[in-house]
Amino acid sequence: MRPLDLTADPVDLCAALVDVPSVSGEEGALADALEAALRAQAPHLEVLRSGHAVLARTDLGRPGRVLLAGHIDTVPIADNVPSRRDQGLIYGCGTSDMKAGDAVFAHLAAVLPDPRHDLTFVFYDCEEVEAVRNGLGRIEREHRDWLAADLAILGEPTNGAVEAGCQGTLRAEITLRGRRAHSARSWLGENAVHAAGPVLERLAAYPAREVEIDGCRYREGLQAVRIAGGVAGNVVPDECVVTINFRFAPDRDAAAAEKHVREVFEGFELEITDLSPGALPGLGAPAAREFLAATGAEPTAKYGWTDVSRFAALGIPALNYGPGDPNLAHTRDEHVDPARITEALDVLRRFLG
Repeated sequence: MRPLDLTADPVDLCAALVDVPSVSGEEGALADALEAALRAQAPHLEVLRSGHAVLARTDLGRPGRVLLAGHIDTVPIADNVPSRRDQGLIYGCGTSDMKAGDAVFAHLAAVLPDPRHDLTFVFYDCEEVEAVRNGLGRIEREHRDWLAADLAILGEPTNGAVEAGCQGTLRAEITLRGRRAHSARSWLGENAVHAAGPVLERLAAYPAREVEIDGCRYREGLQAVRIAGGVAGNVVPDECVVTINFRFAPDRDAAAAEKHVREVFEGFELEITDLSPGALPGLGAPAAREFLAATGAEPTAKYGWTDVSRFAALGIPALNYGPGDPNLAHTRDEHVDPARITEALDVLRRFLG
């Protein structure tokens, strides 16, 4: 593998990053390449290695600090590495989510020795898998001081828009119980799958809430995402499990979200299996207002959960801003428009330089 040139055009750097496979848990080679490049090409930065994550920061005594974070892992490769170019676009696993953002951040790390804010760069591992493996969690536990900032910008794909905060997410399982019987003598049993009807009726009639926070409109949603039940083709099932997903606005904390779901399904056996709080927009923070001025964009609500929630929990305002297209993330034909990469670089230069 050739060494990474962080001073090169970020468009070319994005392709170079894609060419180094980095499926979650296997980011070592890319982390090695980034660490070597930062140490050699950005002597103005203090560099720290944490597992498969690489961190770097300035220490210029500026009154404020901005943190730029991007995960370097990808979903499993789908015959789309190495990168290729077609009709001006760069194709490959991770182009949009989120090596295009990583390329912009890594380039800025090398070419901005004297920024107006102190800067911290965090290239971390295992974002695309279960939360307990997320590299940011390890960094928070072992190197908490490296996450201190007045504003965090995550390079998640937003198609060049500024997406503020994020929704929280809750998953729960509702278990319906019955009594087995031979289906030829069904009156001797109680069908647990049929008992799921009232649960689905409540979901179908659920009035989803909309709430505006800092000018961003968040829409909630409560959906059944899985139903499991049945024993055999001639057996009345004695158990059925309906899995629900609640995407909630960030003005609800985790406890309020759980309370709401339990109220909606009062009378049913319900178990919470996953719960992550959302993040408020934080657009009132001075650094956030300054960044919005640099972009000239109107912020919108982030639909979905991202690691901005981790920073919000630490009291750090955080935004999503990246050149990738979220609609292309995780797809076989994932690609990025180089014009978006150049645009993101110009915006961040204007803000930071």
